[in-house]
Amino acid sequence: MIVKPQLAKLGLFDAKVPRYTSYPTAPHFSNDVGSSLYSDWISGLKPGSSVSLYIHVPFCRRLCWFCACRTQGTQTDNPVIAYVDVLKAELDLLAERLPEGITLSRLHWGGGTPTLLNPDLMRDLAARILDVVPLGPNAEFSVEIDPNEIDEGRLDALAEAGMNRASIGVQDFDDEIQKTIGRIQSYDTTREAVDMIRARGINSLNADILYGLPHQTKIRMTESVQKLLSLSPDRVALYGYAHVPWMAKRQQLIPSDALPTPEERLDLFDTARRLFMWDNYAEIGIDHFATQDDGLTHALNAGRLKRNFQGYTDDQAEVLIGVGASSISRFPQGYAQNAPATSAHTKAIREGRFSTSRGHLFKGQDILRSRLIEALMCDFQIDSAEILRDHDITADELQRMYHDANSAFDGLLRINEDGLFIPPEARPLTRMIARSFDAYDLSKAGHSSAI
Repeated sequence: MIVKPQLAKLGLFDAKVPRYTSYPTAPHFSNDVGSSLYSDWISGLKPGSSVSLYIHVPFCRRLCWFCACRTQGTQTDNPVIAYVDVLKAELDLLAERLPEGITLSRLHWGGGTPTLLNPDLMRDLAARILDVVPLGPNAEFSVEIDPNEIDEGRLDALAEAGMNRASIGVQDFDDEIQKTIGRIQSYDTTREAVDMIRARGINSLNADILYGLPHQTKIRMTESVQKLLSLSPDRVALYGYAHVPWMAKRQQLIPSDALPTPEERLDLFDTARRLFMWDNYAEIGIDHFATQDDGLTHALNAGRLKRNFQGYTDDQAEVLIGVGASSISRFPQGYAQNAPATSAHTKAIREGRFSTSRGHLFKGQDILRSRLIEALMCDFQIDSAEILRDHDITADELQRMYHDANSAFDGLLRINEDGLFIPPEARPLTRMIARSFDAYDLSKAGHSSAI
């Protein structure tokens, strides 16, 4: 069994690597993709096909110090009302270009805090979205819900619009930790939000919890996870807190000397992991857990698990369209990202054009390497037969890639004619192993801790 000294020797506790929610990762996007090309990609979709749609709302009532997302605080509804008008105008641009018969397999509202929209805004936005792209059979409509920023009226509006999955952020229930990260959210407030959600027949619940936060200990981690388990979430994302104060200035308010060491982060993750496993959750990839009857578990067992900007998904749509400032879209041809700044995004939309400011055109071995990395991140293995069937590479070339990766990890990986496998004891190294298949220069961007 691999132990901490061996993990340390292999660099786990020092490495900074991507989370690989895309390949190549966003820091490698360039201005090769603009609004004209993005528009062509939309027009070129197959009529009658299914796509996913992500709506980004970059506003919060308060800015949590731990968060590295691109958000802005507001105490009034005025900027939110104006922004929803921009979203609707962007949806109109989309409607002008979408081929006939496009439907949604997934609709997700994220942020920021999408639940700071008042009920009328929620209804208005949902109606416009579904007028442009209706929900398809068995579609999933999920919304990120802040328990501090939700009430009966807003949940009624979301339920009436068709929301059938809710996602709540927990982070940690410990009072001292909450104060240190600028996120006050009691267990009672969270429980009340969950009860209101389920009272409306919305039985699918996601929850996020963080490890690696300041002042976190194994005892505190245990207490927070047990409180979370009492809410019976269907899916849990156990994310490692990424302390990047050079990128997210608000994180400078968090005392770095109160952060756990990389070795302690591994202990915190393993503590939480064991609790979820003891409660009969299935382990999904590197940092998710799901009940045995959840769609993620079924996708894992069927070999259909995917990874995108929201983490792990069972969505099989090839196209993800992002609407709103900074949103990223994925097409078979590549990635396209909207202008990150709300002002620049608004200006473009009001001028009657998409705000696409950068992206990436797939070239060379991008699609091959993207699939190799996704397979490792989802299944901890690469199926050689699948790769040889779907990609332009020989068996000898693929084996060379396997052995090159394995040589960097003291031969810990298992390689045979069927493929490459990461044994359970080496799974903490998964992101580092995935990096072995990354052809891009990682020195161009700062990434988060490998653990």
